[in-house]
This record gives sequence, C-alpha cells and structure tokens, in this order.
Amino acid sequence: MSSSSSLHHPGPGRWLLLALLVALIALPLGLKAFGLEFYTGVATRLMIFAIAASSLNLILGFGGMVSFGHAAFVGLGAYTVGILMDAGVREAWIAWPTAMLVSGLAAALIGAISLRTRGVYFIMITLAFAQMFYYLMVSLKAYGGEDGLPLAQRSSLGGLDLQVDESFYYVVLALAALALWVMQRVVNSPLGWLLQGAKENEQRMLAVGAPVFAVRWQAFVLAGALAGLAGALLANLNGMVSPHLMHWSQSGQLMIMVILGGAGTLWGGALGAAALLLLEELLAGYTMHWQMGLGLLLLLVVLFAPRGLAGLVKRGGAKP
Repeated sequence: MSSSSSLHHPGPGRWLLLALLVALIALPLGLKAFGLEFYTGVATRLMIFAIAASSLNLILGFGGMVSFGHAAFVGLGAYTVGILMDAGVREAWIAWPTAMLVSGLAAALIGAISLRTRGVYFIMITLAFAQMFYYLMVSLKAYGGEDGLPLAQRSSLGGLDLQVDESFYYVVLALAALALWVMQRVVNSPLGWLLQGAKENEQRMLAVGAPVFAVRWQAFVLAGALAGLAGALLANLNGMVSPHLMHWSQSGQLMIMVILGGAGTLWGGALGAAALLLLEELLAGYTMHWQMGLGLLLLLVVLFAPRGLAGLVKRGGAKP
C-alpha cells in the first residue's frame, strides 16, 4: 500500500524542488517589481557557479578525486567562447557546445595522465596543468594576455536577445536545471555506483573486476565538459575572459563551495555556490575584511556540519 501510494504522491523533496523552480522562474519579475533588476545578474552568477561547483562535486564528492585544477576547464570554456567571438562566431549553439568539447578534451588528456597517481601527487599534477594553462593564456598577447579578452557582445541564441539580463537569466536557469538533472542521472547510474564504490574501497572494486580507471576517467571528462559550459556562460555574463579564471585560487574557491554545500550530495555544489557568493555579497557591504568572516563560517561548517549545508537541510527535514 505504501509503495503504491508513493508512486502517486511525490515526496516532500520533489515538492521542495518544484517550489524552488517556481521561485527561480518568478525571481526576475519580483526583482523588477521592486526596482532591484541588478540582482538578476547576481542570481545568474550564482547559477553559473552552481554548475561549476556541481561539476567538481561529481569527481570530488562522489569520486574522491581532489582536483586542484578544476578552474582550468572553466577558463578553457570561457576562452573558447571569447576566441570564437573574436573570429566572428557568435551563435551560442555553436560556441557553447564547442566550449564543452574543448574543456572535455582537455579533461580527457589531463585525466589520462593524472588519474594514474593518487593522493597528494594527483592534487599537484592537476594544479600543475591548471597553472600551465594559466601562464599560456597570460603569454598569448593576441588574446589580451594578462589583461584578458573583452567580448563584443553576448552570444546570440535564435530569437532570444541575450543582451537583456532577464533573457540570459532564463537560459542559464534552464541549463543549470539540465546540468543538475544530468548529474542526478549519472550519480544514480551504474557508472555513478562504480564511481562511489571506488571512492569507498578501490581495492575491493578492483578485486571484483570493476574498471576503476575507466570509470574515474569518464567522470573526470564529464566534469570537465560541464565546467566548460559554466565558463562559456560566465564569459557571456562578465563580457570578457581573463586568465584569472584559470588561477589555482579559483579552483580553491570551487572546492570551498563543494565543502560548504556538502561534498557527495547532489545539491552540495549548488548550495555551496549560493551560500558562498551570497555571503560574499552581504559581508563585503559591511566590512573590507569579509574574508575573515567567511573563513570563520567555513571553519564552523567543517567542525559542526561535516556533510555541509546539504547535510543540515537533510537532518532538519528528517523524521524523528
């Protein structure tokens, strides 16, 4: 009886997701009504970083791969859009998938090398690759060098005018929802189960014949491609691309988002991105030393909520 009723009555989690989606759809209209259109751009930025942090969460939280070079894929996606636009290619349906392809190919190459190592060696190799790409873009004066490459306009997408912040917001919302849906499907697929099993006990997975290296490599490539999409969207939001997008500090920021939101939980990356960027926006308005307050908050989360904000939400919604 209970199993049949659950088929016809969505659980509280689904209702919460539906309510969140409705709120996000209505957000630009509400902000416009109160004359707060500026925050449409802030919300768009949150969703873009939710994609980037969730892509890192796939390999870090679910796969146990501590990559300190994930920002390289975000930067490669952004530069792909910028370079294509500089060459006259402004169509989003060409530039954005190409950005994902470039970042995915880079992840395939980096993963094929770095996944043969473990622990601190893996961290250092991913960091080294990211810094190589960073210094490469700094040295390319044809594309702005250290000053970055400005975009003439946002990518064009059919009849939509992405120059309008509201239209761009809805495109990003649709892509963020799609990215999280893909992640949910992957995590709950045989690939996702093998990935999580290898994180828990690699030797046992190898003993039963699981292709651990191939599974991790595929997850690494998918994470790189999703990060490339985030980079393409971020380039359009900012109106320029910069080597700073690839710097190790940006990888550290993505890692903080994952830890803050909850590593190994589907919504951890999105929650962490929203919490970090909103707190940054809020604290920066009160003090120039907002990083200290942010650091204390992260310390409290690590000490008292080891599963991050997603763990707290789950705990708060659990039945006694």
